[in-house]
Amino acid sequence: MPITILGIESSCDDTAAAIVRDGILLSNVIANQDVHKKYGGVVPELASRAHQQNIIPVVDRAIRDAGVKPVELSAVAFTRGPGLLGSLLVGTSFAKGFALARNIPIVEVNHLQAHILVHFLKMKENDTKKPSFPFLSLLVSGGHTQLLIVRDYDQMETIGKTIDDAAGEAFDKCAKVMGLPYPGGPMVDKYSVEGNPDAFKFSKPRVGGLDFSFSGLKTSFLYFLRDRMKEDPEFSSKYRNDLSASIQKTIVDILSDKLEMAYRQTGIREIVLAGGVSANSGLRKRMEDLAVKNNWKVYIPQARLTTDNAAMIAITGYFKFLSGEFAGLDITPMARMPL
Repeated sequence: MPITILGIESSCDDTAAAIVRDGILLSNVIANQDVHKKYGGVVPELASRAHQQNIIPVVDRAIRDAGVKPVELSAVAFTRGPGLLGSLLVGTSFAKGFALARNIPIVEVNHLQAHILVHFLKMKENDTKKPSFPFLSLLVSGGHTQLLIVRDYDQMETIGKTIDDAAGEAFDKCAKVMGLPYPGGPMVDKYSVEGNPDAFKFSKPRVGGLDFSFSGLKTSFLYFLRDRMKEDPEFSSKYRNDLSASIQKTIVDILSDKLEMAYRQTGIREIVLAGGVSANSGLRKRMEDLAVKNNWKVYIPQARLTTDNAAMIAITGYFKFLSGEFAGLDITPMARMPL
């Protein structure tokens, strides 16, 4: 009998649902929330309200697109954390109610683990491209930046992490200083294509080991732009492309330097990129270059699977279902939830 998992993702401002059957993706639906753009960032209360409006039609659409019936579902997988507590509550509550009504189990999923395991998602039955254990994972998003050794689906060891801000936050904050609209990270990527990555130099943190730091870079960029704007109020708009390309190169340098250090320490050549920032074209290109340089086997997710989505929740729920890892109806979401 096939195993069919409904996945629900509601950790931040995207309401998503997906159906995975025996590891194969059947549908993946995402409802974005444009309301946050005018505030320059996600407003938690508005996000949770929008989730309440979106979750039923999104789940209904995912089931219809997959061509399955609710009675065919084996379990409901949902994001327990980390994320915005109000948003997580909506997804958790819906998952409980849906599963209780259908008399099927629920499976809790760690959002960060799911970003990594999305690489095991099949698009079709004969899809065999997937990383081999153990592999190194560079997990980069708006809220997290981590290096991990992944030994199995449920065995992940963090060997490096940010001691302050995440790389995605650095992209967004620098974009905001430049006056770019929210979300800033993709805008920096867009303008960097036409810019000179060596036009401006920004300080890189000196952090020992495999840990990261981005707060100093944000401060350096802020002061640099402030001083230049005093001399020329139009500086930011005049050099928008070069500024974008330069800050992007600096962030990518920091990430890739630590990744190479992790490779030298572990000798692991299977490398997995994961998280929202893995959509960045500069980082993706650097990973391809490092693969050639170091003879790595690199796995980069499809662009549509880099940001928050329910397909990654469903595939993680599928593996946990196989292991019999079910949650009770008394489970509660967690704003902070380490791997």
